[in-house]
Amino acid sequence: MSMRDGRRIGASMTVRVSLAVGALLLLGAGPAANTGPRPGIVRVRLDTSVGRILLALDARRAPATTANFLKYVDDGRFDGTSFYRAARSKKVPGQGFIQGGIRQDARRILPPYPLETTRQTGIRHLDATVSMARAANPDSAGGNFVITVGPAPQMDWSPRFEGYAAFGHAVAGTDTVKRILALPSGGGFDAFKGQMILKPVTLIRAVRLDGKPQPTKEPRIWTWMPR
Repeated sequence: MSMRDGRRIGASMTVRVSLAVGALLLLGAGPAANTGPRPGIVRVRLDTSVGRILLALDARRAPATTANFLKYVDDGRFDGTSFYRAARSKKVPGQGFIQGGIRQDARRILPPYPLETTRQTGIRHLDATVSMARAANPDSAGGNFVITVGPAPQMDWSPRFEGYAAFGHAVAGTDTVKRILALPSGGGFDAFKGQMILKPVTLIRAVRLDGKPQPTKEPRIWTWMPR
């Protein structure tokens, strides 16, 4: 083999290595790219006392649920509330969901809205899904929400169960979600038994990152009327 041939082979190998490295970098950038702005997706950052969580809300497929959540965000109704529930799976260690929001604070609550089921939206309860908490009435969701750790198909619509309104995903800060799920818990009753976080995590603020905030004209009673 001549010196010229050796140079050609070396150059070819360099190009192949460069292409391979570039492909790996692109693959590695995939999850990070999902944290950026996308059409029809509204990002919301949750600043908590144990870290940040970035939500990507699907306004295209779940418009009513997303609009409701954004009202709470834009009004500042989530600011100063907490993550108060850690529902850990008894069957799969490390899985479950965390719940946060206004709890039963009447000063912050807005009128409920009709349930958007997973059958309507096509958004299933997979890992890191954001979904609205509610009471027995399917149309009772308001200012409380959950973030799943692991899949939760039992929360989806079925012929015998209306399910819950999934409307987005946590695309960053899932380590914070898992940290909250692992916190010591107890107290509670019925479905909440043993799941109330002993030292609730403060939800310092919720901030919309995409689009112009559209606060409601409802009075901000909680800002001047202490509990």
